[in-house]
Amino acid sequence: MKRIYTFGGFPATRNLTVADIIAGKGQRKFVQTTAVNRIEAAAAEAAGIDHLSIVDHDLHDVRAGAPHTFTTAALMASDYETHDDILRAGIRAAAAGADAVYTLRSFKAVEMLADEGLAVQGHLGLVPRLSTQIGGLCAYGRTADEAMKLAEDLRRLEDAGAYAVELECVADEAIAEISPRTGLITHSIGSGGAADVVFLFQDDACGDTIDPPRHAREFADMVGARAKLEAERMQGLSAYRTAVLDDSYPDAATSITMKPGEHDKLCEALDKRRPFHS
Repeated sequence: MKRIYTFGGFPATRNLTVADIIAGKGQRKFVQTTAVNRIEAAAAEAAGIDHLSIVDHDLHDVRAGAPHTFTTAALMASDYETHDDILRAGIRAAAAGADAVYTLRSFKAVEMLADEGLAVQGHLGLVPRLSTQIGGLCAYGRTADEAMKLAEDLRRLEDAGAYAVELECVADEAIAEISPRTGLITHSIGSGGAADVVFLFQDDACGDTIDPPRHAREFADMVGARAKLEAERMQGLSAYRTAVLDDSYPDAATSITMKPGEHDKLCEALDKRRPFHS
């Protein structure tokens, strides 16, 4: 564990620092997933996941579950309209314990965040929210021209001050050639194994997605487990309703009885009492 101070000025410990990740480029593979709450975050930290990718609104809850895991907070494109909004959100996230911030916005937005000392991750290749510009949800970098355009955009992103980039659904061979030629830490989601960081959503990794994307692999079956839990829930509720209606619940084992002799005393007292309603 590394001792650090957060951007907000609080002492903390982390499994990794930005410097560690940069030093590890080309030397080791880093593993990244998502978390949306403290339960998922705690599971990821316990499993030894290197890096969490989260939405900034979930940061407080995620930090409670994974206080030591390197975490990048995404400043979602539609949440912050102006550059001033983005900057305020980035500083808030860093002050609250994010180790880096993510934005898919312009190179100028990246530069603005980096100029304030924040570690910034961009997004290139298939950017789902901008997918209309490349013809829809499709792979990128399958031609030499596309791969060269990607390499140029990586250079511009690095010049803007980013330290990392998420590369989504880019041809594996293109990443294998480009990643060693850039100083950026490359994160692969659906882009093969040649990048510095391999990223897969927690839902996809754990089999908790009904229709997972092509690049995902399920390493568990949470959909099946949830179906079994729901079947158990329905069985329990149906049996409970039946038991109430046939007077088998509540029963003696689940009810409270008066002390010996007290029931007779109660009846005698009630018989002598004036009726409740006259």
